[in-house]
Amino acid sequence: MIILCREIINITEDKACIILKGAGSDNTIIQYNNPDVGDKWNPTFFSSPPNVIVLDITIKNTYGVGSPAIAAAIFGDKSVFYNCKFYSFQDTLLDSKGRHYFKNCYIQGGIDFIFGNGQSYYEDCVINATGPVSPAFVTAQRRNSENDPSGFIFSIGSVIGNSVNVKLGRAYSPYSRVLFFETHFSSAVVPSERWNAWHYKGHESKFTYAAVKCTGPGTLTSHNDPLEKKIDDSKLEQFSLSFFINNDGWLSNLPIRIL
Repeated sequence: MIILCREIINITEDKACIILKGAGSDNTIIQYNNPDVGDKWNPTFFSSPPNVIVLDITIKNTYGVGSPAIAAAIFGDKSVFYNCKFYSFQDTLLDSKGRHYFKNCYIQGGIDFIFGNGQSYYEDCVINATGPVSPAFVTAQRRNSENDPSGFIFSIGSVIGNSVNVKLGRAYSPYSRVLFFETHFSSAVVPSERWNAWHYKGHESKFTYAAVKCTGPGTLTSHNDPLEKKIDDSKLEQFSLSFFINNDGWLSNLPIRIL
C-alpha cells in the first residue's frame, strides 16, 4: 500500500528527539508543489530541532524546472536519514547546518541539489543528476572560514545522471569543502571539469575539493580537474565518519541501530 501525503511537514525547534518511520521509501511519500519565492524557502519537509531520525520515507518537491524548489531543509544537529529518497530539480536538499548522517539514500536533482553549510556524511548514497539543464551541479557547499567544521563527505556510493556534463560541485563560499571517497562516477561526470569556482574565482586555493580512490569512467586520473586537491593519506582520517561527525559517539547512542 502506498501512503501519499500531499502536505508540508514542519518539525519546529521545540520538538527535538523525534523518529519518523515510513513503510519503505517506495510506499511512504511526502510531496508538495511549492517553489521558493525570492528569499523565502518553501520546502516540503522542514526540520529545525536536533536529534531527528527519518527512515524509509520519500520526500519530493514536484514543482519542476524554473525556480529553486526545496524538498527537504535540515537545520538541526545530529540528524539522521536512512533509506530515504529526495526529489526535486534545483536545490533539492538544503543541508543547512549541524551534523547530519545520510545512509542508503537517493538524492535527485539538476542544479545545486545538495547545498548549504552542513557538516554531513553521505554513506552509500546514489546521487542522480538529471536534465534538462547542462551542466548539472551536484553540490554547492558553503563553508565560510578555514576554521568552519562544515563540509560534505560522500563515501562508497555513486554519482549517475542523464546529463552529459555533471559537475560534482561549485563554490557557494570561499572555503567550500566537498570530498568523495570510494565513489563510483558514471560517464556523465567529466573528469577534467568536476568542479567550478562559480562566484569565487581567485579563491581556488582555499577550496577543499577531492575525489579519493573513486572508480568508474568519470575518474580518469590523466584528466583531473585543476581545482581538485590531492589529500595525503595521513590527513584522510579527519574526513572519516568517526572523526568528521561522530567524534562524540552520538551515532552509536541512537535509539535505532544505524551503524
